Amino acid sequence: MTDAPLWTPSPERIAASHVAAFIKLVDERHGVSLRDYPALYEWSIAHLEDFWAALWDYGGVVGDQGRRVLADRDRMPGARFFPDGQLNFAENLLRARGRDGKPIDGNADAIIFWGENRVRRRLSHQELRDAVSRMQQAFAARGVGAGDRVAAFMPNMPETVIAMLAASSLGATFTSCSPDFGIQGVLDRFGQVEPKVLVCCDGYFYNGKTIDTLPRLAQIVAQLPTVKQVVVVPYVGEAPDASLVPRASRLGEFLAPFKAREVEFHRMPFNHPLYILYSSGTTGVPKCIVHGAGGVLLQHLKEHLLHCDEKPGDRVFYFTTCGWMMWNWLVSALAVEATLLLYDGSPFLGQGKVLFDLADAERMTHFGTSAKFIDAVAKVGADPMTTHALAPLRAVLSTGSPLAPEGFDYVYAHVKKDVCLSSISGGTDLVACFAGGCPTLPVWRGELQCRMLAMKVEVFDDAGHAMPVGQKGELVCTAPFPTMPLGFWDDPGDAKYRAAYYEKFPGVWRHGDWCELTRHGGMIIYGRSDAVLNPGGVRIGTAEIYRQVEKLDEVVESIVIGQDWEKDVRVVLFVRLREGMTLDEALAKRIKEVIRNNTTPRHVPAVILQVPDIPRTKSNKIVELAVRAVVHGQPVKNVEALANPEALEHFRSRAELAT
Repeated sequence: MTDAPLWTPSPERIAASHVAAFIKLVDERHGVSLRDYPALYEWSIAHLEDFWAALWDYGGVVGDQGRRVLADRDRMPGARFFPDGQLNFAENLLRARGRDGKPIDGNADAIIFWGENRVRRRLSHQELRDAVSRMQQAFAARGVGAGDRVAAFMPNMPETVIAMLAASSLGATFTSCSPDFGIQGVLDRFGQVEPKVLVCCDGYFYNGKTIDTLPRLAQIVAQLPTVKQVVVVPYVGEAPDASLVPRASRLGEFLAPFKAREVEFHRMPFNHPLYILYSSGTTGVPKCIVHGAGGVLLQHLKEHLLHCDEKPGDRVFYFTTCGWMMWNWLVSALAVEATLLLYDGSPFLGQGKVLFDLADAERMTHFGTSAKFIDAVAKVGADPMTTHALAPLRAVLSTGSPLAPEGFDYVYAHVKKDVCLSSISGGTDLVACFAGGCPTLPVWRGELQCRMLAMKVEVFDDAGHAMPVGQKGELVCTAPFPTMPLGFWDDPGDAKYRAAYYEKFPGVWRHGDWCELTRHGGMIIYGRSDAVLNPGGVRIGTAEIYRQVEKLDEVVESIVIGQDWEKDVRVVLFVRLREGMTLDEALAKRIKEVIRNNTTPRHVPAVILQVPDIPRTKSNKIVELAVRAVVHGQPVKNVEALANPEALEHFRSRAELAT
């Protein structure tokens, strides 16, 4: 195999990039001569204050930077960015003037929305501002102010964005989950944070079906006593019966008394609470992670501008629900004058073509999805390079789980050859990325292109020593960054927060990924470190096995665990096969041979079993720890966090695992 990148940016593309422009700013301001991204990265982690101050200016942040950039730098947690600064998050997303100081065209598209093949809507920048103004006034009339919580039980549609912007314009804190959550799943989240207002919809569409949410809403609201007002947004019907839900009004009635005017932006301290996000909840009641406005704004400006190279008028898409942090990340593209492309529903509508139809119809420039989606469309033989034009598309982003090298091959062979494929990794914990893409760097097969600017990411062994390039270990961050959570909700003394990230390596953020740095300056993620297999004392990342197993056409997807066995651990692999297929000795032998020939004998599973379904979270991540618990006869603490909890029964009391 030749050691050559799959894609290399042209000199013209590099020269026209935000990275090149930002390097020029840094060079002029600080008297340095940074040649390229690697040099910029090293400078950024060595000069955190200078980097973030420059990013504030380059991103055109609307607000007061204050006197200090970083206080208590040596404290993790505890470091504070821009402690004297003030801003309003919504003001930066609804800006009337661009980074260049020129007025933004109020008639240009701000949001384009597809609700499967049933709903099409567009909002201009002026229509968005008007909608936020009316919602802001209505919230204020119900007593919403700084520090209050506004919750959304909503699809990924324009009203969700409007509600978030209206809440944050007032200094309130926004939190959301998607309408496919069950009653207990919603209560486990919103019940902890006690919202004053709940915005919800009458239903949603999925895979051609209409799902009514009002009966669930009535039960949810009855158990949320702090909610003073419920706002029902019509989506699947024109006039939903809000009387079915306690304390509810239809959106039109809620907004009727208020006419659009200039939005009033209440400037708050730099890291005033903006969002409450939730951990997956697969190991217990979800943790409520509080993120600050300024940190989120700066991190997202960095990622949208420098790492995604988004320009005014670009059409940015990420397939996400409102229960995943990628929704919060996506909406921040408004701050760089991009148009949001929102889609709600099944990504596999039309045999997996609907998202590529959206890309062509709306001139998508940035296509964000999951590794699972890429694997799935590859399995069904989709060939968008042939069936779609995708002419404006410049970047494909993948996250949720590691993108296998074969996924990289598929994108360049069947989606588009001239595109920057960015596999990215971060999480809800930081509502941002530790490693990801860069439009001025080559793309190497199976690798995340780079560590993100000003994120001092290293790989540690169990003793807390930095590992050399090519050696696997724990992903850590050894210097502060602006989206370290403000803390967890209702966590006296930050005990749970400190235990979650700082307990193993004091003063260092341990993220929980098993990874290695590469000689190209990139990174490979092998899966979650708490799901690492340990047969015979050898640590194996689960993604190393998935990559091999899912090469086989017969295998749709798989999940692997370590089963405690005879004072050791044995590797057990479960496979979901194509419809109508059965796991026989011949196929099991082929699976083992593929794994052995491409990894090591220790990777080869001792047992392979067929299952009809694999449990996953509502953000489509398979749940190895939950499966391991079921196999060992242990309780799964929060099945409400799963999209398909019934799938766990396929792993329970398997006779094959008793011998």
